[in-house]
Amino acid sequence: MKKLLNLYSPFVLLVIIGLAFTACDRDFTSIESDIEGIKNFENNSKSFPIIAYNKKLNPVQTNGLSSNLLGIYSDIYGKTTASVVSQVVPTSFDFNFGDSPEIDSVILVVPYYSKNVGTDAEGNNLYKLDSVFGNGNMKLSVYENTYFLRDFDPETNLEQSQRYYSNSNQTIDFDSHIGELLYYNEDFVPSSNELNITDEQTAAPGLHVELLNTNNFWDALFFFGDSDPESKPELSNQNNFKSYFRGIYFKAEEGEVDNGIMSMLNISQAYILVYYSSLLSIEIDPETGEDVEVRDDRFFRMNFSGNILNVLENDPSNTIIQDADANANMVDGDETLYLKGGEGSMTVINLFSGETLDEEGNPVNSLDYFKSKKESWLLNEANITFYVNQNELNGQEPDRVILYDLANNVPIVDYFFDTSTNNTTPLNSKVLFSRILERDDDNRGVKYKLRLTEHLNNILIRDSTNVSLGLYVSTNVNDIQKADVLNSNNEYVPTGAVLSPRGTALYGTNPNVPTDKKVLFEIYFTEPNN
Repeated sequence: MKKLLNLYSPFVLLVIIGLAFTACDRDFTSIESDIEGIKNFENNSKSFPIIAYNKKLNPVQTNGLSSNLLGIYSDIYGKTTASVVSQVVPTSFDFNFGDSPEIDSVILVVPYYSKNVGTDAEGNNLYKLDSVFGNGNMKLSVYENTYFLRDFDPETNLEQSQRYYSNSNQTIDFDSHIGELLYYNEDFVPSSNELNITDEQTAAPGLHVELLNTNNFWDALFFFGDSDPESKPELSNQNNFKSYFRGIYFKAEEGEVDNGIMSMLNISQAYILVYYSSLLSIEIDPETGEDVEVRDDRFFRMNFSGNILNVLENDPSNTIIQDADANANMVDGDETLYLKGGEGSMTVINLFSGETLDEEGNPVNSLDYFKSKKESWLLNEANITFYVNQNELNGQEPDRVILYDLANNVPIVDYFFDTSTNNTTPLNSKVLFSRILERDDDNRGVKYKLRLTEHLNNILIRDSTNVSLGLYVSTNVNDIQKADVLNSNNEYVPTGAVLSPRGTALYGTNPNVPTDKKVLFEIYFTEPNN
């Protein structure tokens, strides 16, 4: 009898039937009932109660991100405006400007994210932009920033790095620290055209503009006109330079087209090329007899590095998130779950909240019932399915959401078990753990499905705590670094959620939600058929 019981333990069953099922692209695992040597087990599924409710996010940390957003995006949550502030540093401080240097031009290059889709008849590269949201325009201004961005937080005795948050235009107000206007375009739209950096050099699409030199701003910045500009202490090292020239402010404002446009910038790869010339000699023009300067063309490069942060501003007249947070139902869950990236909203999820029916039809505590199956259930797969509430939406839904362990501020363990990581095309990364949004024939979102099999195995087999989970939208599920939430003790959000301008609305768990639209928490398992 003891040997028979051991045969049916989950661990032995796992070895025997592990090769007999594949769960990568099905709603549940199918295990043949005639596996050699075992005839008396069956596959079952059971739905368990779940509570999900809304939670507003306080301002989120926006420095140290992998990318940055710039522009205007509109959806059910109103307009979100994303601006960028960045420090800029020369690649070298071994300057040799020569005699009588003068600025010729200053070129700004900020790469977009794009894909090469071939070439045209002339052999020019063709590109398609990634991560562009909306189809309108925006007003774009580029200013000198005069606010000094500290590296370390003085409130921690300079022991911790300084954090900058999405609400920086309320706390710092970069609009009050504007220096020289360096670029302006009241009808800016990101272009997918290949860039011509020089006559011989091309680059993938990006913001590629000549910066203004009003009042000889750039000449004065590098002390051109002084007798020995390269000896200035401001140009001697990185720290001195960052204190002297405090960076660039990309300010986005609403354009003439109401719905605006927002793009993701690869700011960490941005640079400024400073073209100048120095005097080589003075010669006499043989035709006029006048003195003519012979000049040497030179340039140097400045990279965007150090502190780079996003300023995110939500429409203050739109109160969907505030109202949902104020009326969150932590007992029955909310009717509609509002998810928005940035300084937005997430969903708190409590698994096994409530009672379930046992084999005799009696109501029992659902978590206790689940844990009682430790010796008799082999979990094949477990999923949570969220249905999109199209009655609430008027914009494009994000393709991905991500499920977090809120106690430890990391994705649930199934994220790390998923080997489908794709760093080249993040949309197709971790698709076993979190499926890409299923859409209907009209391209409207239908449902998100997330796998939490290993998370439940930890609860069932290893007696892990049934922690609260968090659901976030994500522009890139590979971005799971922690961004701090202002004035929230030990609360963080994944950086992929900070960088997601898109929001969505999902049906929740409240009793008023139609049964076929409620959040579905379902477990598929194998057990002995005694």
